[in-house]
Amino acid sequence: MTTTTQPRRDVSTRVAEALSSQVLNALVGIAGIAIPIAAWVAEKSLLKDVLLAAETVLLLLMVANHMWLRRIYIQLRRANDRHMSDARYFALVREQLERELMAGFGEIADGHLQVYASEVPRLSVLLFQALIDSGTEPKRVLAADLTTSPDLLTQRREYLAVNRRLIEAGGTVQRLFICWQDDLAREGFARSLLELVDHHRSLGVQCALAVRDRLRADQAVDFVVVSKAAVLLEEEQGDADYRRGRSSVYFKHVERWAGRFESIWGHGSDSAPFVLQSYETTVRPMLNGGAWDEAAVREAAARL
Repeated sequence: MTTTTQPRRDVSTRVAEALSSQVLNALVGIAGIAIPIAAWVAEKSLLKDVLLAAETVLLLLMVANHMWLRRIYIQLRRANDRHMSDARYFALVREQLERELMAGFGEIADGHLQVYASEVPRLSVLLFQALIDSGTEPKRVLAADLTTSPDLLTQRREYLAVNRRLIEAGGTVQRLFICWQDDLAREGFARSLLELVDHHRSLGVQCALAVRDRLRADQAVDFVVVSKAAVLLEEEQGDADYRRGRSSVYFKHVERWAGRFESIWGHGSDSAPFVLQSYETTVRPMLNGGAWDEAAVREAAARL
């Protein structure tokens, strides 16, 4: 059985390779030009008829070969890198996605990509790694996180690891935790949040806090700005295992999102880092001493 099927498989493989050969396609193209010229030069009508018939057969072969190539190769839309905020960075990410053939990656030709569930954290890591590997400057990440469950963020080990690698490569990461005022007054939430802040600081991340109740709807958004090259917008929050969740990546008009982040981060005594410092000043002694005073924390959170 094996001896009869193997030769057939080899023959079919060779035929497929021959039909898709660049040399064959070049020869067909040359013949397609040469035959009409020869028919025009020829004086005998019989020879002209033969050459025109050959030209017709050749044209049919070219059409058939083109249809064959479309069947055996995946047709990819090509993007115009020049239209993106950072052409080199975009090209690096696009090439990586094309190698992986991520589901739905064809959208990237328009400078936009939507990913779902387990693809979200993988793409997040890819965007950071591309920033490390590319010559894109500045090597800066601005991350605004709608923090409703701090424990979830501590489980993103790969993502946290690439944060560390970026900082070790000379980059910076600013992370803004956006929390509801009521959550900030709960002991369990406060403990988890400060443990998360401590962990991020150990990686070299600059941390800050914003009270979600005080932000406009267009500011209370989960997004990550990667240099001036891309922005990852989380449209549906993922769970612990990322069995759900939906995010979009945009490679155009990134500066708008950077401006939005900086407007929330702020400057001086009203800045988000100062808000986090004020919150810690009230909360850490209570957590360390085991004497949680929710009323006092609520009052402090109302002043943030």
